Amino acid sequence: MNNSSPQRTVTSQREQLNFTTKLAYGAGELGGAIPNNILVFFVLFFFTNVAGLNASLAGSIILVGKAWDAFNDPLIGWLSDKTRSPLGRRYPWMLIGAIPLAISFFLLWFIPPTANQWQLFAYYTILFIIYYAAVSAVWVPYSTLGAELTQSYNERTNLTSFKSSFAIGGSIFALILAQVILDIVEAPQSYLYLGAISGFISLLAVYLCVWGTYKRYKIIQNEREKIQQAPSEPILKQIKIALSNKPFLYVIGIYLCSWLGTQVTAAILPYYVVDWMKLPKIHFTQMALAVQGTALILMPFWSFMGQKFGKKAIYCMGIPGTIIAQAGFFFLQPGQTILMYILAVMAGIGISVAYIAPWAMLPDVVDLDELNTGQRREGIFYGFVVQLQKFGIAAALFLVGKTLDWSGLIPTVASQAPPVQPDSALWAIRLIIGPLPTLILIIGLVIAYFYPITQAKHEEIVLKLKESRE
Repeated sequence: MNNSSPQRTVTSQREQLNFTTKLAYGAGELGGAIPNNILVFFVLFFFTNVAGLNASLAGSIILVGKAWDAFNDPLIGWLSDKTRSPLGRRYPWMLIGAIPLAISFFLLWFIPPTANQWQLFAYYTILFIIYYAAVSAVWVPYSTLGAELTQSYNERTNLTSFKSSFAIGGSIFALILAQVILDIVEAPQSYLYLGAISGFISLLAVYLCVWGTYKRYKIIQNEREKIQQAPSEPILKQIKIALSNKPFLYVIGIYLCSWLGTQVTAAILPYYVVDWMKLPKIHFTQMALAVQGTALILMPFWSFMGQKFGKKAIYCMGIPGTIIAQAGFFFLQPGQTILMYILAVMAGIGISVAYIAPWAMLPDVVDLDELNTGQRREGIFYGFVVQLQKFGIAAALFLVGKTLDWSGLIPTVASQAPPVQPDSALWAIRLIIGPLPTLILIIGLVIAYFYPITQAKHEEIVLKLKESRE
C-alpha cells in the first residue's frame, strides 16, 4: 500500500494529458461517427425505400462487404504495428485512408440509372468493400492512440470519455444534418448531398486529429522505443497470442453485445416509428436525438463515476436502463408517443456507458499483453475491436433486412406513396426492436460482471512493467 501511492502520483504527474490533446483525439472520432451513424440509421431505409432494392438484397450488400473484410482489420493492425515512418506507425494510414473513405461514402448515396436489382446490388457491394477497407485503414490506427497517448488508468477513462462524447455528438450532428437536408431537398438528391457533406467532414476530422495529437504521441513513443521492439511474429501467431489473453475475450464479448444490440435498434428504428407507431418521419430523427442527447449529457457523469468506481462498475450500473427501455418498446402501441420518448431517454442512460467502458478497458488489456510477452501489439487488439464494430453494423443490417424480407415488408421508391405494411412485417419490427436487443444486452451485462482487470490490478500491471523496463 505504501509503495503504490507514490507510484500513482508519479504516473499522474508525468502522464497528465493536456486539454488540447484530448480535444484533438476526441475530434478524430467525428471521422467515423458521422458516416457510420448515417450509415446505420439511413442506409437500409435508403436501399429499400429510395433506391428500390429488395430488403433481402439490401441486407446482403453489407454482409458481402463484411465477409471480404473478415481479416482486414487485424491485418491492418499488424501492418501498422510494423510500419516505420517519420510520422510514426499510425498516422500515415490515417492520412491516406481518409481520402477513399470520404469518396466511397459519398458514392454510396448515388443511385445508378438502372432498375435491375442485381446491377444495383453489384454497384453498392463494390462500394461497401472499398468503404470498409478505408474505414479499417483509418480506424484501426486511430483507435490504438487510446493506448499510446497515456498509460494512466484514470487518464484512459477520461480520454475515452472525450472520444465517446465526440462519438455521440457526431451522431447527434449527423441526425440533425440529415433532418435538415432531407427536409429541404427532395429525395434522392438529398441523400447524395448528405453523403458529400458527411464525407468531407470526416476527412477534416481525421486530419485535425493527426495535427493535434502528434506531439504527444512522439513524446510517449520515444520513451517506449528505447526499450521495446516491434512484434516480429507472423500475423496468425499474433492473433493467437491476442486471443489467449482472457481479459481481451471479455472485452470482445462486452463490446460485441453492446454494439450489436444498439445497431439492431438503430437499423429498425425508422420502420418502427413510421410503420408501427404511425408517426411522421421527423419523429425518427427526434427519437434518435433523444437517445443520443441523453447519452451525451450523462457522459461527464459516467466518466467521473468510472474514475471513482471502475469501468466494469459503471457498465453494470448503466446498461440495465437500456435493457428495460428495449423491452418496453415491444409493448408500446400507436398513440403512446410520450411514453416512446420516455423510453428513448432511458435507453440513452446505458448507451452512454456502452460508448465508454469497452474502449476504456482495451488499453489495460494491451498493457497486460506487454507484461506477458514483452511486446506491444496495439494494432492487433484494436483491429479486432474495430472489426467487431463493423461486424455489428453489418450483422445488424443483414439481420434486419433478411427478417423484414421474410416477414413480407413491401419495398418502395422515393417517387411512390408509402405502402401499408402487412401484420407479419409489423410483428417482425416489434420483435427486432424489443426482445432481440434486450437478450443481447443481458448477455453483455453478464460478461461485464466477470471482467477481471480492476484499477488495483492495472496499477500492479503498470508497476511491474516499469520495473521490467528499468
